[in-house]
Amino acid sequence: MQVSLYAQLNLNYVAVPAGVYTVGEKDHLKNPLRKVNMAAFNIAVTELTNADFEKFVHATGYKTDAERLGNAMVFEPGLKEFRWINDSTAYWRYPNGISRGGILDKMNHPVTTISYRDIQAYCSWAKVRLPTFEEWEIASRAGDAAEQYFWGADKTQIVKYANVWHGKDHLKADQSDGFMYTAPVKSFLPNKWGLYDMYGNVFEFCQGGLPSDPKERVIVHARGGSWWCSKNSCNYFNSVDIGNINPRASFSNQGFRVVQLKH
Repeated sequence: MQVSLYAQLNLNYVAVPAGVYTVGEKDHLKNPLRKVNMAAFNIAVTELTNADFEKFVHATGYKTDAERLGNAMVFEPGLKEFRWINDSTAYWRYPNGISRGGILDKMNHPVTTISYRDIQAYCSWAKVRLPTFEEWEIASRAGDAAEQYFWGADKTQIVKYANVWHGKDHLKADQSDGFMYTAPVKSFLPNKWGLYDMYGNVFEFCQGGLPSDPKERVIVHARGGSWWCSKNSCNYFNSVDIGNINPRASFSNQGFRVVQLKH
């Protein structure tokens, strides 16, 4: 039964072998340099798409937090740095709000404008889970204990591997890489393990907590940067940095990829 569900969802996975891996960066406050003993796991080749999330919604009738709460945060060019718009019409079918268009011609783009709670509901239905911080980082580096990037230290190579914002600020639209918002999955080159969009396109949620998290409130985390991130703002399109967000928040630059459950 489970095999047929994976086939229906058209999810492909890369097998990551068990072993001792180096993660983190020296003197990084959230992600210090360390070695981890990791069990084998299978991680999705791409971020989950609108098409696959739609199958979940059709099967379950699920309503996302953004639909119920009207709390989605969206973007349009002209905003100052780190400014977003609360648009009550935005949800995964209209990730930047109804006035900015829907996903009918973007079913192969990553699903966005969903919350951590929504993702957990999807994972429960599909019998998958989110990667841990360490799993995501090992996969993003393709197993190498390298620089911040899986290809090395040269940040300019990002143009080949990731959909990010290349403008000096967000006051003017930037489509210099062919996309202003999300790009179809597999639009850019993969890492050497064949994993696409580990950097850019959308922030990817991970599961687990960090020692630095405040104990009085629940925080979830996302990694890899997004189409909105630039070298001047939110420079998180790398294997080291870790962002955080409220579990009920929904942004149009956040999505996820999944890991198979062990049978």
